[in-house]
Amino acid sequence: MHPDDLPALLTSLRVWDPERTTLPPLAPDTAPASPLPLFADWFAEAVAAGQPEPHTMSLATADDDGHPDVRTVMLHGADADGWSFATHATSRKGRQLAATPYAALGFYWSALGRQVRVRGAVHAAPADESQADLHARSTGALAAALTGGQSEVLGSLDELARRSARSWERARSAPDTPAPTWTLYRLQPDEVEFFQGDAARRHVRLRYRRDQGEEAGAGGWRTELLWP
Repeated sequence: MHPDDLPALLTSLRVWDPERTTLPPLAPDTAPASPLPLFADWFAEAVAAGQPEPHTMSLATADDDGHPDVRTVMLHGADADGWSFATHATSRKGRQLAATPYAALGFYWSALGRQVRVRGAVHAAPADESQADLHARSTGALAAALTGGQSEVLGSLDELARRSARSWERARSAPDTPAPTWTLYRLQPDEVEFFQGDAARRHVRLRYRRDQGEEAGAGGWRTELLWP
């Protein structure tokens, strides 16, 4: 496609085609007092709705100059300890998190017209937990972790193929092999926003903010609505 054809292609696309998307209501008055139960419900509903790869999310970090970076990663869990993901501590995002341990996550589930935004402080899990997380995943995940070099300059695809082949062989023959730089990170949110799309563009945005004040709800959370 020629770049000049891009505007016409963009304007031809629909948002939330009713043949593919259901827009359920979000009733703030019946929302739970803390964000995690609502997130768990929404995640399960995204899976049930056939949302492709609902466990993928955008992860935003910042470099030393305050410039943002964003990429797509996998959600490894969400519980009282926070929303978790993993990467090499030596990767670009790992280095950025070491310098500025604060990040934002973004989920988009188009099948239901929903977004969830999470942001807060990030801390690295102990090494034994990080390795346990890695070894609970697939052989391919271990092979990729053992291949290493994430975010470094790659000389050629042949170099990648050779190192990856060795890593796959090791992952299959020794599935307990550690990947020392592989790190599980947990984001402890201080803000979580739920966005429910509406066909009339009266989108509902419900934000939870952590607040230890006397008026805070359960677990120190305050809720508020935002203009769409």
